[in-house]
This record gives sequence, structure tokens and C-alpha cells, in this order.
Amino acid sequence: MRRLGRFAWGVVALNVLVILWGAYVRATGSGAGCGSHWPLCDGQVVPRARDAQTLIEFTHRLSSGAALVAVFALLVWVLRAVARGQPARRAAIWAAFFMALEAALGAWLVLAELVAGNTSLLRGVTSSLHLLNTLLLLGCLTLTAHFLGGGAAPRPRQTARLTGAMAVALAGVLALGMTGAIAALGDTLFPAASLRHGVQADLSPSAHAFIRLRALHPLLAALVGVYILAMAWRLAARHSSPRVRTYAWRAGLLVAIQLAAGVINLALLAPIWMQILHLLLADLVWISLILLAAQAMAEPADLVPA
Repeated sequence: MRRLGRFAWGVVALNVLVILWGAYVRATGSGAGCGSHWPLCDGQVVPRARDAQTLIEFTHRLSSGAALVAVFALLVWVLRAVARGQPARRAAIWAAFFMALEAALGAWLVLAELVAGNTSLLRGVTSSLHLLNTLLLLGCLTLTAHFLGGGAAPRPRQTARLTGAMAVALAGVLALGMTGAIAALGDTLFPAASLRHGVQADLSPSAHAFIRLRALHPLLAALVGVYILAMAWRLAARHSSPRVRTYAWRAGLLVAIQLAAGVINLALLAPIWMQILHLLLADLVWISLILLAAQAMAEPADLVPA
């Protein structure tokens, strides 16, 4: 079981790398590097790289394929090694479902040509749903690894108040991810010459929808960030479980770093390297919150007096 647990965490890490490379594909405008062909690249299994964009997109196809194989290999291994009724089985099954949906959404983006310089609202909606699905996939993989490592199944009825608070935090991060996808598209398709120019564009009624919606992301980030920080601080200071307190400190620290990174990203006008770092921190925040929620909901312990 220990080997299976290590493999599960390896699958989580692989998917994070694929997510980051996908962001690099979007930021460099390389989404059309293989033309409108899928799963082949320019109609070939191994294309002759005409330019850097083809190489970038083809590499993303390869890494995405490896992630798909890894997720389904994890599912088969879990179904063979874990008894029925165990939470790791359910988490692995859901991970495979979201992995299949992830591949379908990626294919749709390419086949519908919702990549590169496409500025349609359909691209924005699809990109937001794509990122939502990505987070759900990453969450299920994290839970699979957590349960395989000995994590207990959540008991939401015995932790009702805490379950509600965690649900708000997780829903907030999902909404933040979806608005982040729009903000990233706006930064890529309509780069600002300066911070002042970017703010003026955000407030202009004649600006593209991606630009006008871009301002929603930092506002939502502030609200969700403060909420999670308050919740994490309360759990870290007062929960009776040392493990829950550790997860809470970790989540709170990552959220604080992410908020600072968001400000820097805005000030630097979202350079590609900062977009990748910002997304990495977002993934780590999401993983840490999933672990905190799973652990806290499995331990129906009251908060100790302040």
C-alpha cells in the first residue's frame, strides 16, 4: 500500500506539471501549434516541428497523454488493491471521470479553434469550465493519495459546522479559479502597456469582456483570501487535533504567499514566468485546502477555548 500511496502522489505531481505547461501553452499563444487537429498534431503522430509553437503544443499533448495513462493506471491499481467501500476507491473513480472530461474539454478547445488569438466569449466560458474541471480532478487525486496514506473518511454529519465553513472556502477557490482563467486570457490577448493603462482598460465600458471581467479576479481573491486566512487561523490556534492545526497553518501560509504573488503579478503586468508561479501557488493552495478539509471533517473534535 505504501508503494501505491507514493505512486498516487506522483500522479498528483505529474498533473500539476501538466497544468503549468498548459498555462505556458496559453500564455505563449501556442494552442494552435498543432493546427485544428486532435489527437494528432497537424495530422501526424510525430509532426515535424515547424516552429516553437508546434513543439510547445506537441509537448503538452504528450504530457497530457502521460497524465491520462497515469490516472487510469492509478484507478486500476486502487480497484485491485483497495477493498470495496473504502474512500480511496471512490476518489480514484471520480479522478478518472474528471480526467476523461479534462481530455474532452482539451480536445474541444482545439477542434473548435478556441485557442491562440481567439477572443470569443465561448473561449472564455470553455476555459473557465476547463479550469474548474482541472481543480476537481486535482482534488480527487489529492484525496486518493490522502486516503491511501491512512487518511480517515470524512464524517460530515459529526462536523456539520466545520463542513459548512470548508464548503464555502472550497467553493470560493473554485470561483476564484474560474475568474482567474478569464483574467489570464485578458492578460494574454490584451496585454497592458502599463498598470495605469490596464486599470483604465478594466473600467472602460467599450473594452472587451475579458478585460472588463479581469478586475473581478483580484476583488474576489481578496474576499476569499481573507475568509480562508481567518478560518485557518482559528483552526490552527484552537482545534484540538495537532494534524488539523498543521494543515491549517500550511494552508494559511500558502494563501498569504499567493495573495502577495497576485499583487506582484498585477504590478509586473503578468509576465509569463509570474503567471506560471501564480498558478503553481493556486494549485498548492487548492491541494492544501483539500487536505485540511478531509482531515478536519474526519476528526469531530471541538475547538478548544481560546
